[in-house]
Amino acid sequence: MPDLLPTLPAGYEARPTTADDVDPVHRLVAACERALYGRVQSAPGVIAADLGRPGLDPERDTLLVHDRAGRLAARAWVDRRSEVDVHPAHRGRGLGAALLDWVEARARQAGSEGIVQTVPDDDTHAVALVRSRGYRPLVTAWQLEFAMADEPAVPEPPAGLTVRPFRSGDERAAHHLIEDAFDAWQPRRKSYEEWARHAVGRPTFAADRSTLAFRGDQLVGAVMSLDLPEAGEGHIEQVAVHPDHRNRGIARLLLRHAFRAFHRQGVRTCTLWTHSDTGALALYLRVGMTVRLGSTVFRKGLADG
Repeated sequence: MPDLLPTLPAGYEARPTTADDVDPVHRLVAACERALYGRVQSAPGVIAADLGRPGLDPERDTLLVHDRAGRLAARAWVDRRSEVDVHPAHRGRGLGAALLDWVEARARQAGSEGIVQTVPDDDTHAVALVRSRGYRPLVTAWQLEFAMADEPAVPEPPAGLTVRPFRSGDERAAHHLIEDAFDAWQPRRKSYEEWARHAVGRPTFAADRSTLAFRGDQLVGAVMSLDLPEAGEGHIEQVAVHPDHRNRGIARLLLRHAFRAFHRQGVRTCTLWTHSDTGALALYLRVGMTVRLGSTVFRKGLADG
């Protein structure tokens, strides 16, 4: 057991998460998503990738909360970022507040200077809770969607540019390009192993609907896609263009290729997430995407109490 446990309401017990808990945790998260959005947006691969974050020790940095009948009621993890989810049937009993207390205590114990929590804007109770605890808005995140009644048109590539689907063997080059492209706003570079867990190593990675752009032998753009069968949608996990090749329509071209590939597989909606630090919202709106929902990334400096 972890050396730090929350004070829970009567009738609940906590233990760390194990690799065998991925599917039950996904069912919990899916129940929360259905209650909030009317649809499932996550996948088991997301849960597994979070549990595999470098530096995260599942024994000390994760908790599952079960009721007397053994039903999973809530979960939490913390590793610079944090997540707390409470099953809709168990809300209003103090579990969210107890787990938020634990997240902050564990982060302090680990020596973190601050803790970050992403909260859906529509979850007004959660927003009020984190604000009451001294969390302050850091960035805004949006989920966008692209609806496709008809097959999307794809523009011709600029002269000298070649576009093709992702192939086995492209992994290392894609990782290098994406980390270079994200250097301006992400707090740290991800190792290949960490990046792969969230991209090409996920069971839902859709290589045939991921598109790459080359100028000669140089990879200059990439769109990495996921198939989300439970949601009935495609998802664009990452969009990256080499800094020296931006503002030439490459991202728009690759997105359109990915959208068309999904449409040809019978998928009629694609989604992606972006946030205010990337400056990419205007690009996605120009491509024809619309904002489906928003979230706020909150941060609390742990010296603030």
